[in-house]
Amino acid sequence: MSDIAEENPWDGLNANAADMHAAGWCERRGQPGWNKNDEAELNAWLSASPTHTVAYLRMNHVWNRADRLAALKQPVPGAAPSTARKPNFVRRGAAMLIAVSVIGAAALIFLRGTAEENYATPVGGHKIVALADGSRVELNTDTQLRVIADAQQRTVLLDKGEAFFQVKHDGERPFVVIANGQRVIDLGTKFLVRREASDLRVSVIEGRLRLETDATRVKPAVLLAGDVAIATSDRVWVAKRPSVELSGELGWRHGVLVFRHMSLAAAADEFNRYNREKLVVADAAAHLTIDGTFPANNLGAFARLAEEIFGLRVTKGENEIVISR
Repeated sequence: MSDIAEENPWDGLNANAADMHAAGWCERRGQPGWNKNDEAELNAWLSASPTHTVAYLRMNHVWNRADRLAALKQPVPGAAPSTARKPNFVRRGAAMLIAVSVIGAAALIFLRGTAEENYATPVGGHKIVALADGSRVELNTDTQLRVIADAQQRTVLLDKGEAFFQVKHDGERPFVVIANGQRVIDLGTKFLVRREASDLRVSVIEGRLRLETDATRVKPAVLLAGDVAIATSDRVWVAKRPSVELSGELGWRHGVLVFRHMSLAAAADEFNRYNREKLVVADAAAHLTIDGTFPANNLGAFARLAEEIFGLRVTKGENEIVISR
């Protein structure tokens, strides 16, 4: 177990402590022994606090920049190459000293000219945000995200929920969406990102984008219009979907839910994202499938339709509607 993981008071870390931990992660991730357990540990640390994510982004940028500078350093002509390999703890100590020395400067560079905005919607909410660069973000129900913009990059941290992005492409300032250890990098496109507990769903409506993951064995994927990707901590699935199906995924922008051959149980789950009153589909009724377009906030209409079409029983509770055989 690394010393990074041994000191584990993740909640309540101040910014300096988070920077130190983030620097340690950057150094540790460059070691040959990095594995899936390490990856899961890093993802857990990132998910524990927004402060951790911001600190890691900042330190990873500094770390990569330091690597590039080191690569430019040329050996002294005539000097004999050193064959001695420094012990790992020496290299780690040196890396941490470098990290300590750059934290202050990196923080100043990162924060100077940086604007951070927070946006959120309640259950059933919908918000359109016009960004300063001309891009637009639409937040779906129960969504939280942060926008961090500086002279080098525009970053959106999707902490919760789902959002539709219409990005004004700028080759000099990449637009990156980060969630669940995945990075969605705009290459001139309109796309939908939905964060779940264990995976991330990305649907490309127009243009193309690049999907990267923290998993070392998963190669980045370039997604084109019509592609839908589901990314987990160690795998990415990509499938092509017809435009009519993708349009249905965006029905929430107009206050409706579009179901195509969807089970009643899955349809109920979708309705429950938008309403504090919940739908419960019991027993064998859960496997029946339905097609149609429904107002996202009208559970009663959906329940009545299920009752009429399938002859199901609908029972109204205090905070739920139960549909059963």
